[in-house]
Amino acid sequence: MKKRVVVTGMGAITPIGNSVESFWEGVKQGKTGFAPITRFDTTEYKCKLAAEVKDFNAEDYMDKKSARRMELFCQYAIAASKEAIEDSGIQMEQEDPYRVGCAIGSGVGSLQALEREHGRLVEKGPSRVGPMLVPMMISNMAAGNVSIAFGLKGKSIDVVTACATGTNSIGEAFRTIQYGDADVMVAGGTEGAICPVGIAGFTSLTALSTCQDPARCSIPFDKDRSGFVMGEGAGVVVLEELEHARSRGARIYAEVLGYGCSSDAYHITSPAEDGSGAARAMENALADGGVEPGQLTYINAHGTSTHHNDLFETRAIKLAFGDHAKDLKINSTKSMIGHLLGAAGAVEFVTCVKELQEGFIHRTVGLEETEGELDLDYCMEAYEEEVPFALSNSLGFGGHNASILIGKYNV
Repeated sequence: MKKRVVVTGMGAITPIGNSVESFWEGVKQGKTGFAPITRFDTTEYKCKLAAEVKDFNAEDYMDKKSARRMELFCQYAIAASKEAIEDSGIQMEQEDPYRVGCAIGSGVGSLQALEREHGRLVEKGPSRVGPMLVPMMISNMAAGNVSIAFGLKGKSIDVVTACATGTNSIGEAFRTIQYGDADVMVAGGTEGAICPVGIAGFTSLTALSTCQDPARCSIPFDKDRSGFVMGEGAGVVVLEELEHARSRGARIYAEVLGYGCSSDAYHITSPAEDGSGAARAMENALADGGVEPGQLTYINAHGTSTHHNDLFETRAIKLAFGDHAKDLKINSTKSMIGHLLGAAGAVEFVTCVKELQEGFIHRTVGLEETEGELDLDYCMEAYEEEVPFALSNSLGFGGHNASILIGKYNV
């Protein structure tokens, strides 16, 4: 029999707040994190805006030596994990460390390390490439560094499914506990890719918005949407087997009920035009959680603000829910924090938990007018109402579709 899995801790580093509390306050206020890029000179770039993390100091979360040996995506992961673990009340000295695992993914690892060391290679030759390039660059080092920092000796994995990474990481952690391979999993996603090659690459792909108005650059489901805005940060949660959580008197935020995946097997960047792949992921998550489509009232959409995603995700929702799609509240957290790539689904999972807790569905900030097939309720205004279940969607380049279903914890 599958074990029940609950959420007992949460941590977040985001463009609108460097803790769950500050992030959530920003969400409720409709705060946005968009501003001119400060990390490099954008004079020659079409894209000028990003959603950068502000006022982050790695040494607030680790010692100076450790910080120097980590790239930004790992630093964010450590910071969010520290908050989540402390929030959960887990005392590692009282746990079997081989029953506490880690599933933290990153979509691209450190592009900055590649940029820096490639410059040395070209300018000074191969002997001057730093010996730490590989361990600082590779995406699994977020999970590796978190495991080392907190003594997590159980299953340690790095799921890399582009923009679905965060949701897949939490989903795979959920499965790990369900089937008895761990009692506790520290899970989520992290990303820090606001750098010249990251912005240039996504711009060349015509995925990024080149709008220079912070109020109109990331507007999911709006008729004037023009691409996504690069964000950064990390979202990490502590998932725990229910009886283990009860035995230590843990505070339980929510229960993870279902997890569904699929592949479009269609195109390397575009979702399937009919929405069939994403629809199947949603259907699988609901079936896994034993929740009928008509019971669901809320979806946290992938909602990137690109033309293709918002249209095809809408088609997917209609395909999965039929006439009930008109009754769903659908919003996009990316309207405030941009697209955090591998961290997106994890931060959006945190958002869903808070919405369940407080009976508050945030608005899709900046959305003014939809068009054509975009005729669902995309939350132009916030709603204060009970949220018994939340379904969070993530769709990644390569056709990766992941949906995760959470619900209020009922004894």
